[in-house]
Amino acid sequence: MEIGLVGLPNAGKSTLFNALTKIGAPAAAYPFTTIEPNIGVVTVPDDRFDKVVELIKPASVVPAVVRFVDIAGLVKGASRGEGLGNKFLSHIREVEAIAQVVRCFEAGVPHVAGQVSPIDDIETVNTELALADLAGCERRAERLVKSVRSGDKDAVRLVDALNKLTEELSRGRLAVNCPGVNDFAELHLLTAKPMIIVANIDEEDWRAGRFDTADDAKKFAADNNCDFVIVSAKVEAELAELDDEDAALFREELGMDESSLNKLIHTAYHTLGLMSFFTAGPSECRAWTVRQGATAVDAAGTIHTDFARGFIKAEVINYAQLLEDGSFAAAKEKGHLRLEGKEYKVQDGDVMHFKFNV
Repeated sequence: MEIGLVGLPNAGKSTLFNALTKIGAPAAAYPFTTIEPNIGVVTVPDDRFDKVVELIKPASVVPAVVRFVDIAGLVKGASRGEGLGNKFLSHIREVEAIAQVVRCFEAGVPHVAGQVSPIDDIETVNTELALADLAGCERRAERLVKSVRSGDKDAVRLVDALNKLTEELSRGRLAVNCPGVNDFAELHLLTAKPMIIVANIDEEDWRAGRFDTADDAKKFAADNNCDFVIVSAKVEAELAELDDEDAALFREELGMDESSLNKLIHTAYHTLGLMSFFTAGPSECRAWTVRQGATAVDAAGTIHTDFARGFIKAEVINYAQLLEDGSFAAAKEKGHLRLEGKEYKVQDGDVMHFKFNV
């Protein structure tokens, strides 16, 4: 899973990226600090997995991970190549979802447009993405003309759908919310990617529990079917420099029940429709990521294609039941360790062991 951090220059993308990954990417108060994208692999926090590990005490532990990509700041005109527009757009095409970092703070660094307006910033970013998508739609329409003239009924249907999609994009609507967008997956439309609006608020506002500066960004997310998270990148950067014990005490002082970075990672899972299952044994406990609705054979294939090809059965128990029983042996004795076939729908938090033969 790869999430692209995008936004205008000086929105706090690189500061947030550094807090997430702790790898020290450049972050400064001037545009285009990031030129080539920085990539960081982040462990997915999961208390359920931690408890399974504590119970099993394996020799090796492998948690699920997510990749965050800090992409160069966008400016107005990026779709025409302004700033680092072409690079910016090409890098976005490679990620699975977009986390748009929106500046919701006044002080600290100059705003590229001269004034802070979260909704204007969101519209600037989305307009550039939509303009790039419109150019792709126009090229696709040109290629369909010959097929339409030859009487190809499917081409006629696609042109009609493309015209409707183009009209919606021209109105500033994200393609992900447009009917028929799935007909054009080959265009890799930027606005067809799931989007998280990440409102970056001031440190003082965060400490005081004042979140109203993010209200406009929150409303946009609600109106456009986007997930939404509030962060203070500056606070999270400070927390990232502390050890776990001191960071926990700092969060307690701030009244934070959970790191906003953890919330962002969990939100990314929701945005992409993902969930986790676990494999557990004395040699290794590992968390695996699959799509919601995945079958047992899909999960097996996530581990290795041979597991899917030679799938026989899966031994399954939910993590909570395993913890309650105290061991696999006790769970089996109580009849809680089930055998499931290929079509079993994996549940979030399942602990699974696969039987296969190739």
